Amino acid sequence: MKTLIIGVGAIGGCLGGWLSEVHDEVYLYDVPEVAETLEEKGITLFLQGAEDDKKNVKVKVISDLGEVPEPDIVAIAVKNYNLEEVCELVKEKVLGDPIVLGFQNGIINQSILPKYFDRVIFTIIEFNAWIEEPGVIGYQNKGPFVLGALEGMEEELKQVKDYFSAAVATEVTNRVRDAAYCKMVINLTNSFTTLVGFKYREIESMPLFKKILSTSMYEGVQIVKAAGVTEYKVETMPGWGKIRASATLPDFITNGIFKKNLEKMVLSSMAQDIIQRKSHISELDTLVGHFIELANKHGIPAPYNKTIYGLCKREFGKPVFSPMTETAVWKEIEKALK
Repeated sequence: MKTLIIGVGAIGGCLGGWLSEVHDEVYLYDVPEVAETLEEKGITLFLQGAEDDKKNVKVKVISDLGEVPEPDIVAIAVKNYNLEEVCELVKEKVLGDPIVLGFQNGIINQSILPKYFDRVIFTIIEFNAWIEEPGVIGYQNKGPFVLGALEGMEEELKQVKDYFSAAVATEVTNRVRDAAYCKMVINLTNSFTTLVGFKYREIESMPLFKKILSTSMYEGVQIVKAAGVTEYKVETMPGWGKIRASATLPDFITNGIFKKNLEKMVLSSMAQDIIQRKSHISELDTLVGHFIELANKHGIPAPYNKTIYGLCKREFGKPVFSPMTETAVWKEIEKALK
């Protein structure tokens, strides 16, 4: 199979590196400055906690999508805010009828991709990865990728699963909507951790940090349950029971497990956009904004997420973003709770 990967960020880079280790015809496409680095240095991957055991993989890089005639798979690994633009480019440049995979957080890709392509598979990314430096990517777990389609596609799902599984843990689900929403609950942490500059500044009040982080996720669980979502469990992500316990049980019971999970947390994709790249564009609206729309629709109050969303909209839009303290965020949440 010929595979074309568009967007070689943290997730696209992991996918490209892992597949290139075991398959011959894997081609990577990105903007010129990224492509040049990949051509020169390849992709270097390492597991969190094993930074001294980095593996370098040579990869095939293309400068024009037309260089790969009639690929079997096109994996689109760009953020939600670039998805329409990339879909139009693929439609214009890529010949044939490839299986198109979307690697985005959230569910907006479930409405965008089918507008452009007939054979679409959605990929839920059940692990965290981050860019250490250009061409060097860290990851917490080697997968899994969870594949699903809105309807049909059984043969294509099996083909892609078999192809991916030679390189990385991959599973197929017939509950792709549930899986996407359950991952979105975890992604709710991205906005708050970016807002307070987690990994960029020392957390001053860990009890407040824990309270806000845990409760925002628990609100997310309540919102998706009201929307008819059933939990989709993956070993690499905390389940709804653990999220509820962290938000509702006394700290002396939950502090230990929270501390362990906190040590595993890495720089979020939103923080990479807002803090690392100093961009004003993020997935805030397609993640937290979407949850707020659901909360309003189903009558769930969601004061934590609504407050965080409003603060992020205000702070991310400033000429220069400066992280807030968790105490300052809590004061704003308190106002919403009254």
